Amino acid sequence: MKGKKKKLTPARIVMWFVLLVFAVIQIFPLIWLLDFSFASNTEMFTRGLLIWPENIRWDNYVTAFVNGHFLLYLKNSLLINILAVILVLMISVMMAFACTRMHWKLSGTVRGLILLGMMIPIHATLLPNYIIYDKLHLTDTIWALLIPYVAFSLPQGLFLTGSFMESIPKEIEEAAVIDGCGIYRVIVVIMIPMLKTSLVTVSIMTFLNNWNEFMMASTYLSSPKWKTLPFSVLEFTGIYASNYSVQFAVMALTAAPMVILYLILNRHITEGVAMGAVKG
Repeated sequence: MKGKKKKLTPARIVMWFVLLVFAVIQIFPLIWLLDFSFASNTEMFTRGLLIWPENIRWDNYVTAFVNGHFLLYLKNSLLINILAVILVLMISVMMAFACTRMHWKLSGTVRGLILLGMMIPIHATLLPNYIIYDKLHLTDTIWALLIPYVAFSLPQGLFLTGSFMESIPKEIEEAAVIDGCGIYRVIVVIMIPMLKTSLVTVSIMTFLNNWNEFMMASTYLSSPKWKTLPFSVLEFTGIYASNYSVQFAVMALTAAPMVILYLILNRHITEGVAMGAVKG
């Protein structure tokens, strides 16, 4: 028998209205960004939050794509973020296994210290890291971004993978060990497939968090070799004037991959975070 339809009560109407208002507030910056990316520089300084361009300026996107070194910076962003995701997944699974499955005195203390990293802003270590990288000659290299991106993503990775791993019965591993599986085979063949939901969530959140990071990249990088997508905006910033409409087009192009990725994988993110929080 089909369930009864929920009645449209005044409380439900108010709830939907409030949710709609919050949704509009959240999506408005994206609409504003797209609106101004199709306008000219003179139209941007007219009154009103939104404008209707007299002529849709598709050439803003052409200029952003060609003169903003978009493909080079896109390649760098993809390479750095994909490597960061791979390293975070590998280290998170190993740390989670060590802290939840291996018996040693400081396992809880070590896990707690690593999770404290979730409360430290990534930019709080900007100056100390720069001094260390400068002495080690790591500035203007891929490692200058990979190290902090991985380090600040690991607490969240450990939290989610560790929470899921604790929910897996230990009898499964014990049976595998009796059958002759070593520790690495247990992790790869048994644990990783069962952690699929949490690993997908960690991958997506690590990628999203590091994609638009600019402060560290601008501090540690000087040559275009490893610059990431946010640097495309600076290509249209001058000393006395800036091409604002093209900058909006650059920001729209930069945000587009992450918006599409989030829309496609939103369900996995929500489920992974919710299940990890409950199991944790």
